[in-house]
Amino acid sequence: MADATDGLPTLPTFRPEEQVCGNCKLWSPHSVDHRGWVGPCRLQPQRGLYPPSAPICDKYAPRGTAVAPTAQPGAGRERTARTVAPVIIRRRVDPNELVDLEGLSMTREELMDIFREAAGLADAPPLANKWEGGTVRLVPGNPELQAKDLPIDNLFHKVVMIRDRLRVLEQKLNAHPKLSDAEKVEMQSYVTRVYGSLTSFNILFKEKGDQFVGSKGDE
Repeated sequence: MADATDGLPTLPTFRPEEQVCGNCKLWSPHSVDHRGWVGPCRLQPQRGLYPPSAPICDKYAPRGTAVAPTAQPGAGRERTARTVAPVIIRRRVDPNELVDLEGLSMTREELMDIFREAAGLADAPPLANKWEGGTVRLVPGNPELQAKDLPIDNLFHKVVMIRDRLRVLEQKLNAHPKLSDAEKVEMQSYVTRVYGSLTSFNILFKEKGDQFVGSKGDE
């Protein structure tokens, strides 16, 4: 142990067999008060400062030993860094699970179709092969006026947008919480008639499943 310096008393020494904190490598001298030298325990800082003559506890580790006792969680100064990364919990999503969006009830798949269509990510139906690269010519009745050519691809894109928005309208009508069943049927009949009015454009679709379907009287 060190001798007295700067007027401080000599740090007391103890025989190796003495069971006191002064012989424990977890205790260290800190300062001098009316009791003499006092210091803290590295594993139990909540005990404050106490003299090296204090009796040992179950954390006792004799000086000179190679391995210190395992520190209890939160007892030592060194702490394991706490991760701040978000915890991601994945679950299997049912596409038919109902989602309530401000009173509009629809399935997850229907909701995702709306998002994909709004973002322009929806799979566009294919144009019938015979119309690829074709042109629609609008010829005015007055021969002095110039005709206008419109690429069929552009026309087909507009027709598909109308079809997709009609489908979204159908979904919203069917899920609207403030419409009665009778009102929904009436509104749906108007949508069906619109589909029927657009069946003339069915020749542009390559797949029959992508075409407009109206009531039989409108087709």
